[in-house]
Amino acid sequence: MAEPNRNRPPEVDRVAASRAAVAARRARAEVKADIAESRRSPLDVLRAGLEEPEGVEGRLRVTEFLGSIPAIGRTKTERIMAELDISPSKRIGGLGRIQRQRLRRFTADWIAAHGGIGDRLVVLAGPTAVGKGTVAAYIRHHHPEVRLSVSATTRAPRPGEIEGEHYYFVDDAEFDRMIEAGELLEWAIVHNTHRYGTPRRPVEQAIAAGDSVLLEIDIQGARSVRRAMPEATLVFLLPPTWDELVRRLVGRGTETPAEQQRRLETAKVELAAVDEFDHRVVNHDVGEAAEKVVELMRPRRGRPRRPAP
Repeated sequence: MAEPNRNRPPEVDRVAASRAAVAARRARAEVKADIAESRRSPLDVLRAGLEEPEGVEGRLRVTEFLGSIPAIGRTKTERIMAELDISPSKRIGGLGRIQRQRLRRFTADWIAAHGGIGDRLVVLAGPTAVGKGTVAAYIRHHHPEVRLSVSATTRAPRPGEIEGEHYYFVDDAEFDRMIEAGELLEWAIVHNTHRYGTPRRPVEQAIAAGDSVLLEIDIQGARSVRRAMPEATLVFLLPPTWDELVRRLVGRGTETPAEQQRRLETAKVELAAVDEFDHRVVNHDVGEAAEKVVELMRPRRGRPRRPAP
């Protein structure tokens, strides 16, 4: 009588494993069908796969993901994988940091070049005192074709700030009402003190009209926009050096020494988020930085696709 194979799993385990494998394949097939039939944005699927490597999206091979995107298909996938320097065996959840950046940027550029909103909704974020507001103001005055979203905030106006132009200044009760009514695209508590948020309706109306919209917000807000509108293009504004960031914060004289120290501690954490963004712009000169941001908002049809370095 033959000895039983002690290394072979019990029949019930093999049946369960087989059923689980079939269910996983079906789930991945549904995700691919959702992409192909435009029920889900490829960027939404990519975000889910990167956030949960062992989830359905994370277990999807990059070749399957790309091949499901309309206008790419199987024939172009091999060339794209070579351009991005990603092995055909790689799954979305198993990509390294640089590969993630390359795939995210490629996907965003492809969607923008084929009718997506990437060119028309750009989020400008960065650490405190990096000059986001100054760059946005330059764009407002030199590029009237770009619509700047005006945020709501619970903090008091700074000298020179104008209601409705720089911010909508509201009290806590009104901000609570806006949250409850779903009127904010994103909102966050910044520097553990005041709340900031982006009114949803003006952004959606501008995009629907075909206008370009620039959101100048904080890091937390940028993450929220990515979850709500995964096709948006995220731009990280960097200081030339850390010392220059400190000089700018201290030099503007709008915070107490204690507040300055708190903001600098926050800035160290914010700088670590740079890899989450699609593009980096260094604010050596306000005009140059602003022009680079505006260039990213111009239609990308026909632009050559270059993997990120």
